[in-house]
Amino acid sequence: FTNGNIACDHNSITMEIMRKVAKRHGLTCLLHEKPFAGVNGSGKHDNWSIATDTGVNLLEPGDTPAENAQFLTFLVAVVKAVDEYQDLLRISVASAGNDHRLGANEAPPAILSVSLGEDLEALLHSIERGEPAAQTRHRYVNIGTDVLPHIPQDTTDRNRTSPFAFTGNKFEFRMPGSQQSLAWPNTVLNAIVAGVLEEFADRLEGAEDFHTALNALIRETIIAHKRILFSGNGYDGSWVEEARRRGLSNYATADEAIPHLLDEKNVALLTRLGIFSESELRSRCEIMLENYVKQIGIEARVMSEMVRRDILPAVIRFGGETAGAALAKKGLCPTAACAAEGALVSEISALTDELFRRCGALDEKVAGADSECALLHDRARYYRSVVRPAMSALRETADALEDLVSKDAWPYPSYGRLLYRV
Repeated sequence: FTNGNIACDHNSITMEIMRKVAKRHGLTCLLHEKPFAGVNGSGKHDNWSIATDTGVNLLEPGDTPAENAQFLTFLVAVVKAVDEYQDLLRISVASAGNDHRLGANEAPPAILSVSLGEDLEALLHSIERGEPAAQTRHRYVNIGTDVLPHIPQDTTDRNRTSPFAFTGNKFEFRMPGSQQSLAWPNTVLNAIVAGVLEEFADRLEGAEDFHTALNALIRETIIAHKRILFSGNGYDGSWVEEARRRGLSNYATADEAIPHLLDEKNVALLTRLGIFSESELRSRCEIMLENYVKQIGIEARVMSEMVRRDILPAVIRFGGETAGAALAKKGLCPTAACAAEGALVSEISALTDELFRRCGALDEKVAGADSECALLHDRARYYRSVVRPAMSALRETADALEDLVSKDAWPYPSYGRLLYRV
């Protein structure tokens, strides 16, 4: 662990080294979030905490009452920040590649929630109700005031489906994609927590009785933002409905999330803190949408080229060879049924026609993006809702043909060869 800006640089350098080393060995390093259908995608876990300039971790439960009052203050500040700026955190990880991961039962859902673990959640609920904390098997330390109950020490999160989990003395943000820079997610994390701490400081610094004000602040924050706390199964379909009931945002795809960067509260926060100007935010929003459109567009055009230049000729040739083999067998033995060859040729022929039609349909949809969508946001939505389904349909047909065509005739390496025989 190190300072955030240095850690982000380390991560970027590591990715670059991986690419170079792979190339040196005749390989390619795939940093795409979902390079293979049916195989779990790839992301990053961003372990984030906040410390003083002397190295004191403010998210570390301490050994004195003052330290634990401090811990709770910063803990609920992060909870409040994530709740109030769910959309900003979602935007910070939004990309065409990450759309394949989030909410796909292999990565955290696209819905932001905070998992504190059972002990800490129970503690916060007891503070909310003004009751003593329930006993657990963990060792306890006292916290800062008489009103607040004990706090369990060394609690760690075991819920791997949570997008934002407390893991003992830090939070783990699990939504970033494998190929993105971590600078943007960490900028957002730092900004939203700084904004909340600014509010806390304004209130506490002017309080007549600090401890009473702190107790009230912590309790009010828990009551106002407990909806974001969730330690259940994020993959369960019922969580989507429960999140809707709680009023949590759910931006399933990047094109839905990115425009909210320009929501009034987000612009106000990032400009007030001097991180971005409004014009810079508008530029960033436009660039993110452009990247989304370009990435899907490039993938669609490459897919079409692969089908037309390589897959179609290969399956036509293989179908012809199979038909020729059947005719040769019939010529040699007129009573031979050739049922297998006939069925195979028939199925390949039907799928080849379907592949040709679907490839043409994909080309038409890609060509229609500019003519049908004047606004960039509309174009992004079009690529997601129109072009991507056409790509999936074409992929489905190509996969079916791959199962029928011999590996020698198929123009690309099979999954098995890529995954297990490199």
